[in-house]
Amino acid sequence: MATKKSPVKKKVATKVVKKAPAKKAAKKVVVKKVATKKAVKKVVKKVAAKKVAAKKPANQKLAKKVVAKKPAAKKPTPKKAAKKSPKASAPKKLKVDQYGLEEDDEFYGLYFAKSTEKGLVEVKPCTFSLMYWWKGLLGYPDMIEISKDSNTAMLQFESTFGGGDSGETELTEKDVFDVDHIIEVDEEEQLVSLYSYVPIPVPEKLVGALGLSILNINPETRYGSLEICSTDNEDGKNEHFLRYRAATYLRGIKSGKVEAIESMITNGSEFFGLALDAMCVNKSIKKWLLS
Repeated sequence: MATKKSPVKKKVATKVVKKAPAKKAAKKVVVKKVATKKAVKKVVKKVAAKKVAAKKPANQKLAKKVVAKKPAAKKPTPKKAAKKSPKASAPKKLKVDQYGLEEDDEFYGLYFAKSTEKGLVEVKPCTFSLMYWWKGLLGYPDMIEISKDSNTAMLQFESTFGGGDSGETELTEKDVFDVDHIIEVDEEEQLVSLYSYVPIPVPEKLVGALGLSILNINPETRYGSLEICSTDNEDGKNEHFLRYRAATYLRGIKSGKVEAIESMITNGSEFFGLALDAMCVNKSIKKWLLS
């Protein structure tokens, strides 16, 4: 009986011995007593059974833990990144006043008005910027006309143009003539436009030569553009005028609206003067301007 069972038990023992030092103890007991061999083998069986039983669930638990850890480690990472990214990229919403100006604007939340013969008239931000430049910086009397809804405004004034003194220009200091200016304000578009006119109508015989001169000069004009403006006079006759036009948007300018208007008018006057001087290469145009 013992000899038949021993091979089976040795197989069990060899499996166990690879992982535990129980093999040496089993050999010593076999030399001394056969009876104890059975007991040892039984013990080995129990130990082996315990070890195997302990290993199987342990392996299963480890396998379960590893499987559970992989998806758990992957899922939180994109979730955290997804939560952080919108917070970092989302800009802070600023408060907006009745004119659509954000709270970091220089005129945010302010109300302006002026007294007229028709009563109190609201002065909106773009019109106020023009008014501050005209009255506050230049010291001129208020001549700005404001519409009833305060969405449009217009300023008209005159200036004197004089040529250069370098000796290299077509127009000299003695060549002086008047220029009319109109500045229009569109509050809805937040656009301020400058129109400068030579107040003398262009003779029909000069329209073609003047148009050709404009085509040559406009590509060289860094700011604004020249054009021939046609309109009907009081007698219903069509007249042509030489006009320079420039514009600037105040939308998005948080601080420095008055400076933007001043820069537009200063640069516009300079470029218009250079264009007029270039046109006077044609003696007929020069004669017309100084007539």
